[in-house]
Amino acid sequence: MPKDNSIKSVLIIGSGPIVIGQACEFDYAGSQSARSLREEGIEVILINSNPATIMTDPSMADHVYLLPLTTKSIIQILKEHPQIDAVLPTMGGQTALNLCLEADEKGIWQDFNVRLIGVDINAINITEDREQFKQLLQKINVPTAPAKTATSFLKGKEIAQEFGFPLVIRPSFTLGGTGAAFVHRKEDFDELLTRGLEASPIHEVLIDKALLGWKEYELELLRDKNDNVVIICSIENMDPMGIHTGDSITVAPAMTLSDTTFQKMRDMAILMMRSIGNFAGGCNVQFAVSPDEKEDIVAIEINPRVSRSSALASKATGYPIAKIATKLALGYHLNELQNQITKSTSALFEPTLDYVIVKIPRWNFDKFEGSDRTLGLQMKSVGEVMGIGRSFQEALHKATQSLEIKRNGIGADGKGYKNYEQIIEKLTYASWDRVFVIYDAIAMGIPLSRIHDITKIDMWFLKQYEELYLLEREISNYKVDTLPKELLLEAKQKGYGDRQIAHMMGCLESQVYKLREEMNVNRVYKLVDTCAAEFKAMTPYYYSTFEAEIQTADGQRLVSNESVVTDRKKVIVLGSGPNRIGQGIEFDYSCVHGVLAAKEAGYETIMINCNPETVSTDFDTADKLYFEPVFWEHIYDIIRHEKPEGVIVQLGGQTALKLAEKLDRYGIKILGTSFDALDLAEDRGRFSELLKELNIPYPKFGVAENADQASALADELDFPLLVRPSYVLGGQGMKIVINKQELEEHVIDLLKNIPGNKLLLDHYLDGAIEAEADAICDGENVYIIGIMEHIEPCGVHSGDSNATLPPFNLGEFVMQQIKDHTKKIALALRTVGLINIQFAIKDDIVYIIEANPRASRTVPFIAKAYGEPYVNYATKVMLGKNKVTDFTFNPKLNGYAIKQPVFSFSKFPNVNKALGPEMKSTGESILFIDDLKDDQFYELYSRRKMYLSK
Repeated sequence: MPKDNSIKSVLIIGSGPIVIGQACEFDYAGSQSARSLREEGIEVILINSNPATIMTDPSMADHVYLLPLTTKSIIQILKEHPQIDAVLPTMGGQTALNLCLEADEKGIWQDFNVRLIGVDINAINITEDREQFKQLLQKINVPTAPAKTATSFLKGKEIAQEFGFPLVIRPSFTLGGTGAAFVHRKEDFDELLTRGLEASPIHEVLIDKALLGWKEYELELLRDKNDNVVIICSIENMDPMGIHTGDSITVAPAMTLSDTTFQKMRDMAILMMRSIGNFAGGCNVQFAVSPDEKEDIVAIEINPRVSRSSALASKATGYPIAKIATKLALGYHLNELQNQITKSTSALFEPTLDYVIVKIPRWNFDKFEGSDRTLGLQMKSVGEVMGIGRSFQEALHKATQSLEIKRNGIGADGKGYKNYEQIIEKLTYASWDRVFVIYDAIAMGIPLSRIHDITKIDMWFLKQYEELYLLEREISNYKVDTLPKELLLEAKQKGYGDRQIAHMMGCLESQVYKLREEMNVNRVYKLVDTCAAEFKAMTPYYYSTFEAEIQTADGQRLVSNESVVTDRKKVIVLGSGPNRIGQGIEFDYSCVHGVLAAKEAGYETIMINCNPETVSTDFDTADKLYFEPVFWEHIYDIIRHEKPEGVIVQLGGQTALKLAEKLDRYGIKILGTSFDALDLAEDRGRFSELLKELNIPYPKFGVAENADQASALADELDFPLLVRPSYVLGGQGMKIVINKQELEEHVIDLLKNIPGNKLLLDHYLDGAIEAEADAICDGENVYIIGIMEHIEPCGVHSGDSNATLPPFNLGEFVMQQIKDHTKKIALALRTVGLINIQFAIKDDIVYIIEANPRASRTVPFIAKAYGEPYVNYATKVMLGKNKVTDFTFNPKLNGYAIKQPVFSFSKFPNVNKALGPEMKSTGESILFIDDLKDDQFYELYSRRKMYLSK
């Protein structure tokens, strides 16, 4: 049965701002879905309040509504578009499903004659309501953990008495494990039960016996209207049950599962998916397996929507789940659709992997002082990375190199823990850095059996770690001129970086690189082809590995490299790596637009990134995708292989910018603003000299390298002072101090965490207004794309401020200063591309806080508010294809657009929620108002001073 031709217009519901538990994987799913519908000639209407995403780009749908995700907005859209036939809610995470349910309860879909596709209401209800779900599983004979539902405090107490401890409390209808908790002791039960009941919108929790130490697995499935089901991917959590799957290190395919148990699990998953309702689309099923030889299976939950794991499974296999799920929702059958990678086989096939992927979450605990850093049922990570390798060890190393936490991989970098008590504690209370601590424990001589007893991590994984450590010990016996080739090759095949091998032998990274060249131990690139090379893949999606040379019959020695270099002009765009606070999805938006603009300018585009949740790592965004760490060694090898015209660094946030110095030193062309100009803006001393020459005011400041110098400076500058380290993003380590004691404490603390850093002390302009401007410059001409005024006073980080476009109460005189300063600075820095400048305004004088010659968080927001493709223009300027004067700018905005930050403090109940110079928001939404009399603006403005923490 082909597609349902009565569907001509579809509404897609997005997932709103990014919060912990719901990140940009839904931007990826929504973008793929919109493209999938438009391929079928279907009109797409889209609602999402997040301005930073590709999904809300005007090019993605026929009509994009940047509105709050409420039933009021849904009604407004349905009135404006009576032609909408169907709504697809499965691409927007839990937020979209909950909104869809609410609209259904209010009868909105019925009133407007709109039907639900991709899922049905019963499926959502059954899978979200813990009690209904449990009853369904009993009916179809799928085992579950002993559990009961409580809708009141008293009922909860009764259940606890019956089961005994440890217990798990899980609220119904919540996302990312919100409100879920382990209860080990009776004394903690009352508080955790109350918190769970309050977290659930229907005041209901499921209390179940804790399956501590059981292994956790996930399957990603697709099902069509004809009841065909394919299993796309099996994922194994390296961490046992008890840690939210979003916070677990996961591996695909499953490594320690026997085939018989996998077949049983498969059958159970298919049975569950077929019994939760009559719908076609994607599904994620989670299971627990007992860690003994019986391998008992228990079903934990099923999500009838695309999820974070389905984004991971899509990138792991190359099978675009959201795209195909959308087609199935239209009525297609799997056997009627094409495999998107081979273009010659059908979508009714199960991917086979001849490589391993490892996903590691990325946390931001440094932003939440006083937060509980142990991992549990409630998700705390803000992003994730994925490494692809020929073995678990290689993929694990590549994933750790992608995290950007100043580690060079697992161990062998001099940064491991050496304290026995500390290691045991980090293993006992699952810590965010446990992936590294296991290696440290083995290096200390703690037996594997003891590590297994504490962590319950499967012995297979621990033995993999042990092999790595034994190899490190062996290599440490050699010097760079005596190391045998087979040991070097083995270390590279197991994922060790050149820096780590250099650390083992006490030599320089460049010496190891040279040795590899001499011995011909070079990276080769392999295709991600979904079918273990049984069919030819048509999609250029690569990962690197190392192979031993083979000798052909005619005596040639070679390794097989599947990445064929063309003779076209090429440009490489460096991606922004994992999401984190201070660098989120907005940089991915810029990278994708950069790639598309470079294609339009006639270049072959090459993307390097390691974030599985994003549109930039979709296999058909760039002409070639290298799913690799944004880590020097990997990038340098790709550049030497591809020989591009140059590299674009100003779209990938601080991740890409940090590599500019290395690129410059190695003589690789940086497209757009030069490294020297980037460095001039970062180096406070040089930058202030420039401002002095230009006669532009800036707050008095000084540079200190220790507490004594800081104290002497304070006498000159006067309190309050803003203290910050150099070369950081998102205000990391910034603080306002008001006396010498606070100053000394903060300086000592900063230098402990970032040794050798230069600290900047600025006189803080108390009570100033903050504003910022973004502009495009070609070295000669400057066009200001937007000026925004912050509602909160100066001192709240710009990422945490509510900001209005255009400004709401800056006079003509101040606006003129902002425009003049922006143009002067952009030209003086010889900017080619984008620049963002931040200002403090006091007594009608505009002071410069800082300038960043790169894409900023606000660029996508301004582009959406004005309806103009600014990143496209800026990229063409960087490539030298256009001047700023070639473009006709025509911004369209009635009234004001307000950028509103969104916080995830609910995940960290004991944290100080006051805002200051260090950024804490995880995402943002956009609010359009007609004028300043709007109630929402009035409320924001009246609360503006509440937040500032000195």
